[in-house]
This record gives sequence, structure tokens and C-alpha cells, in this order.
Amino acid sequence: MDGIRIKMCGLTQPDDVTAAAAAGAQCVGFVFFPRSPRHVSHDAAAALAQATPGGIIKVALTVDADDAQLDALIDTVPLDMLQLHGSEPPARVTEVKARYGLPVMKAVGIAEPEDLVQIDRYARVADQLLIDAKPPKGAALPGGNALAFDWSLIAGRDWALPWMLAGGLTPENAAQAVRRTGANQLDVSSGIESAPGVKDAALMRAFVAATRS
Repeated sequence: MDGIRIKMCGLTQPDDVTAAAAAGAQCVGFVFFPRSPRHVSHDAAAALAQATPGGIIKVALTVDADDAQLDALIDTVPLDMLQLHGSEPPARVTEVKARYGLPVMKAVGIAEPEDLVQIDRYARVADQLLIDAKPPKGAALPGGNALAFDWSLIAGRDWALPWMLAGGLTPENAAQAVRRTGANQLDVSSGIESAPGVKDAALMRAFVAATRS
């Protein structure tokens, strides 16, 4: 499992960025969604991005953001990728790519076989996919709910573009997730926290170690 790439998402403090880099993360994610305990302001995110070592990809997670919101974000925070984590249709993914010239990763929520068709729809327009657990009905957050989906739904499947597995990943189940799904990229957020929104450096190291076991 040495080739597993890891994105640590929902970082809110400079120490989080330092710890993620030291642990071996290839990507860091900043959340721009006020209802999330991991939400950061543009100014705070700019400082986090500037503190991120070179070579680590900086990703902005947004939820159904309009052009004005994305304009303000792009103007303030140095970023390498946009992650669309709302109900943005494929046409919106295409618009965002064209407007900002940044790679776009689209999150797709999975709970049952019928949801897999959405993966194919977005695979035609996105640069990457984030295959996540579909939030339960009435959930306040579109992701970061510490829930996994049935990995057998995507076992043995592959797509023509890079994809990342998310949803309820922890140091305890990361290796199993890779074996069950064939994923070579993992996204972790709540699984490396001691409390909602509070990242834990020891858990970050444990997560990376689990993927290399």
C-alpha cells in the first residue's frame, strides 16, 4: 500500500498543516461551508495555504457556491484545486473549470447501487472524483459525517479519471478500505480528529501508517 495518496481535509490551524505534511499527506483541504465545524474564513485559509509546504496540493471544499463566492475565494486564497461538494450538476462543473482554470474534483455521495450512475455522469466532466458516503436525510453537512458506505458497491470498479475514497475512514479501517475498494487515494477528515474540527497529529500519523501496512 506504499503508493496510497492521502488528502487530509478540514484543516483549520497552522499546526494542522504542519502535522499533515509531517505525517506524509499529499493534499490538504480547507472547508468553506459555515455550518461545518471545520469552516475557515478566507483570510485564515490564505494563511494556512501560505504555510503549506511546496508540493502539497491545496484543495478548497465548497458547497453549491456561486460565481461571486468562488471569485472572492480565488482572489484571496492560493489554491491548486476546487472540490465541489454540493448538488452541483455536471454543467456547473464544466463552468467552474472554464472560469477558474483550476482542476475540479466533484464529490459524489453513494448509499445504494442506483447512486453509481452519478459517478459516470460526473466522470465525463470532472478532473477527479471524490466517492463519499451519501449524507443521511436531514443531515446538516454534505460530508464529514464520519459515515462509511458499503464498499462492495464499488469493489473492482474503476473509472477513466483519478478518484478518491472518502466517508468514515479512520486509522482502524483505512487498510481494509483500500483492500475492499482498490482505491489508491483516500480522503480523511473526522477520522483524524479528537473532537469535531480538532485535528490530532497522532491520529494523522496513525492513518498514514495504516495505509502503508
